[in-house]
Amino acid sequence: MGTRSVGNATTSLVQFFGKSVDIGEMEVRKLRHDPTELITRAVQPALWLLVFGQVMSAMHVIPTGSLSYIDFIAPGILAQSVLFIAIFYGIAVIWERDLGIIHKFMVSPTPRGALVLGKALSAGVRALSQAAITYALALAIGVNINWNPLNLVMVVVIVILGSALFSTFSLIIATLVKTRERFMGIGQVLTMPLFFASNAIYPISMMPKWLQGIAEANPLTYMVDALRALMIVGASSTYGITLDFLALLAGVIVLVAVGAKLYPRMVV
Repeated sequence: MGTRSVGNATTSLVQFFGKSVDIGEMEVRKLRHDPTELITRAVQPALWLLVFGQVMSAMHVIPTGSLSYIDFIAPGILAQSVLFIAIFYGIAVIWERDLGIIHKFMVSPTPRGALVLGKALSAGVRALSQAAITYALALAIGVNINWNPLNLVMVVVIVILGSALFSTFSLIIATLVKTRERFMGIGQVLTMPLFFASNAIYPISMMPKWLQGIAEANPLTYMVDALRALMIVGASSTYGITLDFLALLAGVIVLVAVGAKLYPRMVV
């Protein structure tokens, strides 16, 4: 009986992830019909790296230790690009509700958790385009990138986890507000505090004490910390890449569980 129970649990888990991948693949296919989204998303990291990064690097006003400022900021801009894409992912969920797509999902046998995880995975795949764009821009301006294959693989993992976390957070907000107008307002309110209360463009040590506590509770901080250590030659992780990874993974698991509970509310 014990072996059979383990076998059934394993089969259920495989089916769960299989359905999640199917949902994710369906979402990614939408990019074939509108690839312009990926092109327009390149504008933001280009402005931050080519304008803000270059100007601040020349001013030498932010202490970044042994790293040049442009090296320091490149991983932060990648994380920012992922955040800005993922945090507005919930708007697509509201569109799906308005078009009746979510009603079809609700009557399907697909577990709610698989629906939410599949959408999170698709957001992660979309975010990889931002990684490619940021790497290309960083290479063009002379950022000291670490091309170790293992590091590149880990960057992919961290980008997918970070995007999954923030897109699921966005989905949860969408289930609560249910209208595009409210969602856009909340999304705009959240993005800037998440970005500026992190280590993306300056060290946490420069912040006032009260803000340092907020930054260390901010998942974007752990994403940037891991990306910086993995992307840049000579950079090190403040918290440890293992802790960064676990913090993001734990966030994804918790938010997917919450999202699975709230997702049916979209059709109410």
